[in-house]
Amino acid sequence: MSSPKTAAAKPARRTKAGQATAAPSGATAPAKAGSMPEAAAGPAADDAGLSAEARRLAAEIERALAAGRPEAVAGEAFQALMAALCRSYAAQVEQGAEVLPLKERGNVTSTDIMLMASGLLRSANLAVFELGMWQSWTGR
Repeated sequence: MSSPKTAAAKPARRTKAGQATAAPSGATAPAKAGSMPEAAAGPAADDAGLSAEARRLAAEIERALAAGRPEAVAGEAFQALMAALCRSYAAQVEQGAEVLPLKERGNVTSTDIMLMASGLLRSANLAVFELGMWQSWTGR
């Protein structure tokens, strides 16, 4: 379902015992979401600061949208942010988190969700059929 190139870039998976399995050759371990240089404050402070920064950024993006400026986040910046959010969500789910990526029926419409889901699938060269197959195999 993913190209060999994409598959080679995937990080190591964890077993049920929590031990990492070997990463595919050529793969590098991803940086921990929210990690900072060792000179920075402890992990809890980093995570709280990163979460506060994410909420601030989300509020700024919402203000830009309300002002009629959907282009306020440039394409490359949007892609970098979206990639980080996708990887962060996937890592949390892999660790057993049961949080949904959006609040139920918040300010995001069904059309917004469908457009984003379609765009994500196109970005990875995946079809809805492949998503359905993956869901049936993994139960997610």
